[in-house]
Amino acid sequence: MSAESVDVGAKSIRASVDSLPHWVFPPPGGFTADHFLRMRDLPRQSELIDGALIFAAPQTRWHSHTVSLLTAELRRQAPEDLDAIHGMTVRLDERQAPATDVVVVTAEAMRRERPDHYFFPEDVRLVVEAVLPDSAIRDRDVKPRRYAAAGIKHFWRVEQDDGRTIVYVYQLDPATGSYVPTGIHHDRLKLTLPFGIDIDIDLTSTGTLRRPPGPA
Repeated sequence: MSAESVDVGAKSIRASVDSLPHWVFPPPGGFTADHFLRMRDLPRQSELIDGALIFAAPQTRWHSHTVSLLTAELRRQAPEDLDAIHGMTVRLDERQAPATDVVVVTAEAMRRERPDHYFFPEDVRLVVEAVLPDSAIRDRDVKPRRYAAAGIKHFWRVEQDDGRTIVYVYQLDPATGSYVPTGIHHDRLKLTLPFGIDIDIDLTSTGTLRRPPGPA
């Protein structure tokens, strides 16, 4: 191969590298949350875990229904000082900015003009993560530990087993700084914390979530 060919090849490689987005090349020590939250060209539902960028796989129908319908029910049943929203980032610390599936936050945080694309741990009353195969390790282990370390008191993990939706409920133990399980719910999710919640879970193949029977 001639020197000219080598030079042309090197230029082509450099051009290819230069055309890549800047976030392909993490800085030494990884990204910080502040750097991550300033990025505007990342793929949808990107998150920062331990200084590394994580990109979400395509959602399943079950996941999409679960997130949408639980968000609607939590918003409907929440007291006036709380609200629910899906797909929002929470800046936990300098190296953690996970994207939540569903989060219940204070009404004040929802009204705040800036920042308008993420919340702080003190805004959050509940985080819900619906588990997909590619997110299982993060949703079952990594993210709950990070949420607990940030002082978020309530966490739910939602899973699908043989077509049924199961909600695992956790509460923060202040003595250990970690979550402890308080219930496993297969058909009906009835809780008093973080507020009064009563949901019949019926996420079938059509994605129907039924409200408990009662007065209109």
